[in-house]
Amino acid sequence: MELRTTQEERLFREKARTWLEENVPKEPRPPHGREANDHDRAWQRRQFDGGWAGLSWPKEYGGRGLPLDLQLIWFEEYARAEAPEATNTLYVGLNHAAPTLIASGTPEQQAFHLEKILSAENVWCQGFSEPGAGSDLAALRTRAEIDGDDLVVNGSKIWTSNGHYSHYQELLVRTDPDAPKHKGITWVIGQMDLPGVDIRPIRNMAGGDHFCEVFYNDVRIPLSSVVGKVNDGWRVAMSTLGFERGTASMAHQIELTQFVENLIDYARDNPGPDGRRMAIEDDTIRSRLAAARAETSALKAITLLSISRARRGDAPGPEGSITRLFHTELMQRVHRLAYDLTGSGGLEMEGHRGWSRQYLEQMRQTIAGGTSEIQRNIIGERHLGLPRQPVIAKGA
Repeated sequence: MELRTTQEERLFREKARTWLEENVPKEPRPPHGREANDHDRAWQRRQFDGGWAGLSWPKEYGGRGLPLDLQLIWFEEYARAEAPEATNTLYVGLNHAAPTLIASGTPEQQAFHLEKILSAENVWCQGFSEPGAGSDLAALRTRAEIDGDDLVVNGSKIWTSNGHYSHYQELLVRTDPDAPKHKGITWVIGQMDLPGVDIRPIRNMAGGDHFCEVFYNDVRIPLSSVVGKVNDGWRVAMSTLGFERGTASMAHQIELTQFVENLIDYARDNPGPDGRRMAIEDDTIRSRLAAARAETSALKAITLLSISRARRGDAPGPEGSITRLFHTELMQRVHRLAYDLTGSGGLEMEGHRGWSRQYLEQMRQTIAGGTSEIQRNIIGERHLGLPRQPVIAKGA
């Protein structure tokens, strides 16, 4: 791709920087709970009203239709301004549901949902994982039987982030129990306040309660809420996960690059854990910071490659797992470095430098959306053409 900066890009960067300087919330984002949800929705609405939401969305769906090159510049300026983190209660709607509806939804579904997602009027969550179907998503057992013009859903989902604050859910259900494992699955728009939906929050190790269990007891969902076709949900779900593992993580990648630069600045200005010298003067810390900077530079190169492929019109594919695997494991290494860098003093940090809490939050990164082991299998089997991992019989 062309890496030279154009006049259009320079002007766009100046406008983005100015708007962010004038509009980024002064108060820190609450770490979790209803307050965090309200904060996220208000900030997204401010971006929507200012014309800075959905930059790369097609114009016919409420976006500005800008190329991903300019979207990347926005992310860079967003991270530079230390705007609220991109991992928030609107992530699923903006980065999963909306792209899936644009790719596979009906005109009626697109007209009703897309602007409400972009303006933060409606919050979405994901109903994919189940107690016995996490990384092995195709093992899901939540049933949906067709009854007239409705699907009648029974079963449960788990690890449903922000389910108790959401209006809608991207829901996978099994509509043909006799079909092969990856067949007979349907992708449905699930309304969270329907009779029979029971949402139970789960508190995590960092003190948040954004994970939820969701139970379905004879929940009736109109067939008009099916995205794609009945029994074609696995294909639709793979496009959803392709967005998650590909360009949807661009903002997080840029945020991580800025976070490393913040760590380097901190190491220059603050004593290390031994208390005798500045942290940057410690050979081990300096080496780890240099490695983190090099790795985030490599991650940005991968991001530019993703943009180049998207510009050619390529849909997200299994190579997105390469990006996701490297990115999530790098996030954990970088936040462990921050934890080690600040020592016990990190426990007193709040706001954007609440690094001990952020370190705990990173533990889920290599589990959510498919474990690191699953990503390695996808890379090996679908990208490198290696034979499938053998199944070991029980008792062997």
